Order: sequence, then structure tokens, then C-alpha cells
Amino acid sequence: MTTDTDLPNGPIAIIGCGAWGTALAQSMVRAGHTVHLWAREPEVVESINTERFNVLYLPHIRLDDAIRATGDLDEATDGATVVLLVTPAQHTADVAARLPAGNAPIVIAAKGLRATDGAMMTDAVASVVPEARLAVLAGPSFAEEVAVGLPTAVTLACADEALGRQLLDRVGSRTLRPYWTNDLIGVQIGGAVKNVLAIAAGVADGRNLGHNARAALITRGMAEMTRLGVAMGGRPETMTGLSGLGDLILTSGSLWSRNTSLGHALAHGRELNSILRGRQGVTEGVSTVSAVVAKAEQLGVDMPVCMAVDAMVNRGADLEATMAGLLDRPFRAEADGHAAQA
Repeated sequence: MTTDTDLPNGPIAIIGCGAWGTALAQSMVRAGHTVHLWAREPEVVESINTERFNVLYLPHIRLDDAIRATGDLDEATDGATVVLLVTPAQHTADVAARLPAGNAPIVIAAKGLRATDGAMMTDAVASVVPEARLAVLAGPSFAEEVAVGLPTAVTLACADEALGRQLLDRVGSRTLRPYWTNDLIGVQIGGAVKNVLAIAAGVADGRNLGHNARAALITRGMAEMTRLGVAMGGRPETMTGLSGLGDLILTSGSLWSRNTSLGHALAHGRELNSILRGRQGVTEGVSTVSAVVAKAEQLGVDMPVCMAVDAMVNRGADLEATMAGLLDRPFRAEADGHAAQA
């Protein structure tokens, strides 16, 4: 006899065909699963099905012959036993609302807070699909490395432990290794805030502030991430895990990161809209930073680095003056703010 948490064998639907969705499809086909891949752009569907490449988002990696794409949500989800929602954070709820009704659990692989109201992705999706069984996939995972099968570890958050552990087996493989947690809040705040902090890291690198500055930025950024995560109901240990510290290290340390490269470009005097116009993928930190800062202000959480990024991205603040403002802050005890909120 099966229960609501038993996952039958069957196809996995991947909704969203950016670099990350395509890489997940490649990983899961490699692990022996049948994958249905949905793309919004007709040219992406065509290029995957006829050329075996995602020409817009993952153009240099040939895809497995078993991967088929469609622009029809009904076709993509037909018979699916798991649905991975891999759309940009600001569009995740809108796409979820269009999913055909079904009992397949939805695994959200978008990182961010909704800009309009600061909602976490689980809350945004639950508002349009209230009956859905939800999980979140996050952690340090450059799409290109996952697509070619390089070892990667991620976090899979699900409140239902039995379902979460079944999803580990369904999503995981020898090279994509998920670890379960029931801390959905902490995982989502880590994934959202690290994108904002990566913009700051890119600015520091672009201004040649040095390795010491990057280490300080990551460490103090971790303190900000932890304060907000705990204030919202997450656990401190989640912030030091793969979806917090792990993803922050990866995203802040490489120009492969869209957020870091955006900060780097800002540091060299490029205008924000010009940078964004030249990109195919979404730079989630730009959309999320205002929501992060609004949450921090609402909860009385001190987040000076995130506030500096918001000032640069959304308020036209001068980079030099903003960096000077951070460096001129009063000296303080390193643990200030932790005891009250952690």
C-alpha cells in the first residue's frame, strides 16, 4: 500500500531551460531517469531537439540524445512523478500557477526572494498551488560543472523527512550528491542572500581591494546572512552548510557567477542596465536585494553589506562613497548582534 509520500517510478519534469535546468536534465538523464524538459523560448526547444545544444544558455555542452524539450507544460508534466521548478525567482509563482494539477512533489530550484513582497519561493508557490508538496534544491552548483558530471554537493530541504529522503534518491547521483534538511527557511535565505553578497564581492575584486578584503567580505557577509536567516526562523547551522557558506564561497569567488561578474562590471564603471541588457541569464541578486534589505529593516537586522549593494544597484549610490561608508563604520565586537538573534 502506498502513501502520499511514496514516489512511484516515472519521468521527472524539469520546468525551466536556463543553464541550471538544462544541467539538471543532463545530470538526471545520466543517472538513468527519463526527463521531460520545458522551455519558454521556442528557439531553445528547437536547438535542443535538433542540434543537441541549448544555444542560449548552455551553448558549449552537447546534451544527451535522450533529452527532449517542449514548450507545452501539459506535455512536459505528463506522467511526471517529480517536478523541478527551475525558473527565475521573480517568475516562479507565475509558472507554478500554470502547472497542470497533479500530486507530484514540486522541487523549487530558484534562489531569491520575490521583489514585490519579499516572499520566499515556497510561500510564493504555496500561494498559487496550496496543495503542493514542496521541497527546495540549493547549494554550490555551477551549471556547466554539473552538466559535464563534475562532483557537486547540494542541499535538498523538505519538511517531510520521508518524502525528502525519497527525493534524495530521485534527484541525486554519484556526482550530484544532495543532503537532506527540514530547514526550508534557512536554505532559502542562504540562497537569496549569497547572490547579493556576491555582487559586493565582485565590486571589491573589480576595485582590486585584494584577497584580504574578499575574505573579510565573505565572513562578515556570512554574519549578515545568519542574522537574517535566524530572525526569519532558520537555523544557524544551515547557514554554515552547503546552501549558505558553501554557495557563498562558490558564488563570490568566480567571475563565472553572474552576480560576481555584475559587481565586477559595476566596479569598472559600467551602467547597470547596460550590463543586464548584454546577458541571457538572470542575475538574481539584482532582483532580490531590495527584498532582502526590506526584510532586514522590518526585523531590525543589521546588514550593512547588503544595504550597500542595494544603494549601488537601486539608488545610484557612488561606489567609492559606498565603500568608504563601510570602511568608516565604528569598530565593534565580532559577535555583536549574534546573541540577540541567533
